[in-house]
Amino acid sequence: MGAPPAGTVTAAFVDWLAAERGLRFDDYDALQRWSVTDLDGFWSAIAAFFAVPFHDAPRAVLEARGMPGTVWFPGATLNYAERAVEGPPGTSDDAPALLAYSQTRDEQHWSRGELRDAVARARAGLQRLGVGRGDRVVAYAPNIPETVIAHLAVASLGAVWASCAPEFGARSVIDRFAQIEPTVLLAVGGYVYGDKPIDRTAEVAALRAALPSLRHVVGIPYGPGEVPDALPWSELVGTPAAPAYDPVPFDHPLVVLFSSGTTGRPKAIVHGHGGLTVEHLKNHGLAWDVRPGDRMLWFSTTAWMMWNALVSGLLHGAALILVDGNPLHPDLGWQWRLAAGARATHFGSSPGFLMACRAEGLHPAAEQDLTALRQICVAGSPLPPEGYRWVAAEFGPEVLLLVGSGGTDVCTGIVQGGPWQEVVEGEISGRELGVDTAAFDEAGNEVVGELGELVIRAPMPSMPLFFWGDEDGSRLRAAYFDHYPGVWRHGDWVRFSPSGSVVVTGRSDATLNRGGVRLGTAEFYSVVEEMPEIVDSLVVHLEDAAGGPGELLLFVVPAAGQEVDEALVGRIRAELRSALSPRHLPDRIHALPAVPRTRTGKKLEVPAKRILLGADPDAVASRDSLVDPSALDAIADVAR
Repeated sequence: MGAPPAGTVTAAFVDWLAAERGLRFDDYDALQRWSVTDLDGFWSAIAAFFAVPFHDAPRAVLEARGMPGTVWFPGATLNYAERAVEGPPGTSDDAPALLAYSQTRDEQHWSRGELRDAVARARAGLQRLGVGRGDRVVAYAPNIPETVIAHLAVASLGAVWASCAPEFGARSVIDRFAQIEPTVLLAVGGYVYGDKPIDRTAEVAALRAALPSLRHVVGIPYGPGEVPDALPWSELVGTPAAPAYDPVPFDHPLVVLFSSGTTGRPKAIVHGHGGLTVEHLKNHGLAWDVRPGDRMLWFSTTAWMMWNALVSGLLHGAALILVDGNPLHPDLGWQWRLAAGARATHFGSSPGFLMACRAEGLHPAAEQDLTALRQICVAGSPLPPEGYRWVAAEFGPEVLLLVGSGGTDVCTGIVQGGPWQEVVEGEISGRELGVDTAAFDEAGNEVVGELGELVIRAPMPSMPLFFWGDEDGSRLRAAYFDHYPGVWRHGDWVRFSPSGSVVVTGRSDATLNRGGVRLGTAEFYSVVEEMPEIVDSLVVHLEDAAGGPGELLLFVVPAAGQEVDEALVGRIRAELRSALSPRHLPDRIHALPAVPRTRTGKKLEVPAKRILLGADPDAVASRDSLVDPSALDAIADVAR
């Protein structure tokens, strides 16, 4: 492909490697191979090129290299909040930091200087409440400036942060927060979703009653409810203070992220200051091409790792466009209008949102001034080929479509595109820099051109430090390393092409095994959901213990005015046979009022399968974590 595009962070990095390290790379693949074979060279280059603000310099890049148990940058001290608040060298106090839009209150704009002052005040307020290094502070709050400010203030003290969105019910939040025994809770009393006021004071009361470790509650004024008997946010930040950031070891805990909790109690995944700092400097710079002065919009709740990734745009001197409310209110065009008004350079989205815009006939670039936009980033589930074609037709070659897949477990991308990679229709462009990925068969052999388990063969800095409460590390080893000792098994079912592009076909524990042939769930969805009569779908395979084909069940949500009758069933089967194969034909097709999804948009394939095998719906998933808590009941009706 020649040199990376001029003006990109990748181009500057490649030039720096040539000038400072004497290293030259002719294409992205060569750079990627070096990044995973010379871990010391690559990650030391990342730290130097992006000017990681170490207080004490590391004595090495890697000390222990096995997985789990890798030791990164031993001896180094730093603080994530210092780089996030202060920005890269040369960042102006007048530079935008936060641009906040919501359906609850008027928009707000914060400069870097105002962000620094607010974080310093919040830090001092937390210190007055007795918060110190290692204490846990949690937030039941949406994607608003106060949440970002509190997170950075907590980090500046070396305390540990966790957050949940206020649309989560009390039970699912307690399942998360109770594991880490927080001392301080920050909470809103409610919010407005579209044009509907939502009072959450009862949920906040339930959290307080169920978390005996709490010493203080801070009420953030937002929405219709007010948190009673709480320290007002205005008082927490009421006293001026000088900015300060306590240096902590590279592997000091920064945040606890929680898994979706659809197959048991959510895993409390601990990420460190150093790991997220260097990983997000690398990922956001070299894949997302985030530069000083950029503006990033990615609709996310505070319960999803994408919120943490969004906040890390501050590391690069970018401004965050914070969005809270109903993402589809008053219509699908709302987010595009916000992007135009805020001059967004990066627009993050789910595949479902882009496909809905396509289906509704939106023309965002023609209808809005989106000339500042450089990247549309997509994650969360596979994007069908039609989505690639829609973005290309609507935005042209000036806007890069970057499709990626990663996870809460590493809080970053694992496979994705970038400025120096080709966009491959219907596929992810390739391997992420610094992530040694492959597909393995059951025996642990690498496979190319066929489906296998997504694995990571070498350590990366943002792998979890530990699971909270997992004293002997047994739960972490069971989650990632028991299947292939010493190799990370991510849990996705993927196919790498000979050229390195990737197709993620679904979670490997939800993969369909028809008579010994494995099929990916995403293949079904890309066909079925392209039909105008269908708005959503879910596919589950019930295995035959005798080794036969088992039973393949397809659930569909019909479009308004459609009925899942014999004629529509016939058309669905014909489409699957034509686009995929006779092996993909379902044995039964059932209508659903809604597909069960988590609040981050993931389909609950494995819980649905467990219900069909006789499990109680309330035993397989926390209803509070679902978009529609009743969505499991229709599947239970089929099981009966």
